[in-house]
Amino acid sequence: MRPKHPITHTRSLKYVEHERVSMPVVEVNLPDELLVEFEQLVDEEFISEEQAVEELLSMGMDAYGAPVDDEDGVQSDFVQSAQNNLFDTAGDPGGLDDDVL
Repeated sequence: MRPKHPITHTRSLKYVEHERVSMPVVEVNLPDELLVEFEQLVDEEFISEEQAVEELLSMGMDAYGAPVDDEDGVQSDFVQSAQNNLFDTAGDPGGLDDDVL
């Protein structure tokens, strides 16, 4: 007989960026399958579990459009401007027939 609710593990994560700065504590309840998938992702793609949690939470917040403090705003503006210039072809007078190999 299976329990009504899936078995989950609670994992308390506490990360300290600097000894004098305390970081928030986050508790996450994950089904066993998702926990295994997360651990595999950490092993394959990230240096540490802390890095994985930080990056995955940031990507999730970006996906939902949640505002995130951007410490590198100037760099982001520069990168965004460079990307816009890279893909801006409105000023290109050439057509497909003008391209010669």
